[in-house]
Amino acid sequence: MPGGRVEAGETDRSAVHRELLEETGLSVIVEGLHGRVLRPTPTGTYEIHDYACRTNEVALFPGDDASDAMWADTATFATLDAEHRLTDGLADCLRAWGRLPRSSPPR
Repeated sequence: MPGGRVEAGETDRSAVHRELLEETGLSVIVEGLHGRVLRPTPTGTYEIHDYACRTNEVALFPGDDASDAMWADTATFATLDAEHRLTDGLADCLRAWGRLPRSSPPR
């Protein structure tokens, strides 16, 4: 899941657009907020806002700060979850928000 910090003077939506472009090469339309997660850290708490986005683009690639980029269908997501290759708590949040991947990736 792409993500990053909201820079000074930036709105959440502009930060989401920028981060997705930097990390996947996708230009997106940022839609509604789907959820919020609080993650404790040794120096405080991160507040993470998760937004739905859409794009007409299909090709994506990992940016310089991402190890991989892919469209994940239901089966791929389930495999990544079973192999503990997702961020802790990600599958549970997406499941609770009704936002698990579709049965097939975009074409």
